[in-house]
Amino acid sequence: MTDPRTASWTLRCDGGSRGNPGPGALGFVLTDPAGREVDARGEALGVVTNNVAEYRALIAGLESASRHQAEPLTVCMDSELVVRQMTGEYRVKHAGLKPLHAEARRAAAKLATVRFVAVR
Repeated sequence: MTDPRTASWTLRCDGGSRGNPGPGALGFVLTDPAGREVDARGEALGVVTNNVAEYRALIAGLESASRHQAEPLTVCMDSELVVRQMTGEYRVKHAGLKPLHAEARRAAAKLATVRFVAVR
């Protein structure tokens, strides 16, 4: 049984492109504290860079989490860059990523508790 005091929703998201830039896509899966899938999506993005695809996946997933009031939330991503930028460990230097980072921060701010984890 899941302890409701420590239970966390989980958002697993990923984005990628064939070539950099190239045809890209995003995907995410949102699960509740019991591990049940609540929402999932995959979407083609057109020609994007890998980092843009990663941010777009994060934003889509955070918007879903907000709609489902998924708190607290643990976000798992394989993009160390995006995770570290979201935690403030890295600055966002690339001009093309700054608006996406800002949008992701706004989406995360709609939730009281969000933790970012880099996974392999």
